[in-house]
Amino acid sequence: VIVKMASRLAIPGRLIATVNSVPLSYSASRVTGVKDKPKNPLSSFPKPLASRGYNSQFSILNAASVSCGIGLPQQARFSHVDVTNVPSFDGYRLNSTRDPHSVAANTEVKRKVFAYTIAFAGTVMATTTAKYAVKTLVQTLGPSAKTLAMASLEVNLANIPEGKNLVVKWRNKPLFIRHRTQEQIESERNVALSDLRDKEADEDRVQDPKWLVCLGVCTHLGCVPIADAGEFKGYYCPCHGSHYDFSGRIRKGPAPTNLEIPEYKFLDENTLLVG
Repeated sequence: VIVKMASRLAIPGRLIATVNSVPLSYSASRVTGVKDKPKNPLSSFPKPLASRGYNSQFSILNAASVSCGIGLPQQARFSHVDVTNVPSFDGYRLNSTRDPHSVAANTEVKRKVFAYTIAFAGTVMATTTAKYAVKTLVQTLGPSAKTLAMASLEVNLANIPEGKNLVVKWRNKPLFIRHRTQEQIESERNVALSDLRDKEADEDRVQDPKWLVCLGVCTHLGCVPIADAGEFKGYYCPCHGSHYDFSGRIRKGPAPTNLEIPEYKFLDENTLLVG
């Protein structure tokens, strides 16, 4: 194999090869033995293998490196001398680092100040962007401005005659405000709790006996009951036949609970604040 490779490379004399970093001496016909590595490379290499642009200390043979061994492939590696024109990157360097003879320690502080300034500015911009991105996402999940504006509602009670029921819109739901008569108040307070499905006294559902404030949403399937109708003359849901009294309590029908009482308070004698 060595002989064939030597003849392929057109080497008339001897070939120097290494097996596991041990220099060997071969002749063109047979192996002569092991001896010291020659100090100078062979002078009989052809012109195509001559090294261009590098000193002899960078290559064993000054032009090619040949390796062979038992169980290993034989190969010849040539020097790549066709990519020696490396472009200049001085245009991208700082003025303080263009001089190859300058001391890096003299310009270290200035270079660090520039790098730290850029890093700080980028961190501030990234943090601000992340803040507003999260804020925008959270705001889209919250209630709209219209809903927030309707969170509380003021009602002028002076415009509601006695015995009448006012329906207003609050948080996109109907709200019943009834001005009860004395007869209606006494009728509801004389009802025994044992006769009620959802046991709740009239005193616990109103702050002022004259005023009943409740949501106009049937507790069965969310329909809107009709005022002054039904078997008990309070509220009646015609969808499935739920009957409520003048206190908004379920008395008959499929509704399981009484009409819901929202949070409210009286600001004065004629002003009601709901929410």
